[in-house]
Amino acid sequence: MAIPAAILKYRLHILVAVILSLSLLGLVLLAPRFVTLLAYFWPLFLSTALFLVAVVFFGKTSPPTPDKAGEGLLDYVAGDPDPVVAEPIVHNLKPDDLGQHQQDEAAAVPAEDNY
Repeated sequence: MAIPAAILKYRLHILVAVILSLSLLGLVLLAPRFVTLLAYFWPLFLSTALFLVAVVFFGKTSPPTPDKAGEGLLDYVAGDPDPVVAEPIVHNLKPDDLGQHQQDEAAAVPAEDNY
């Protein structure tokens, strides 16, 4: 009586092991053979291997780049460019002349009535 009690205790484990074994056996019997897959995908495998060889070759033969090589580009892409300080366009005017200067410029521009 001790053996059936132990089997009932581990029935879930046994059921999972049987289902896993049957699915693995079905996969092995139904799946295509390795040689068939190799014959179908050999151009992909070859081109990938040649690309990786080229990457390693050029990685070893190209000169090392300086540490600060791409920082300007990275700052530009990140949207954090160097701050630009704009200088005032009007240099020799007094503060009370600024208003008069802007009024003179506005009067000098002809109004366009052609709509």
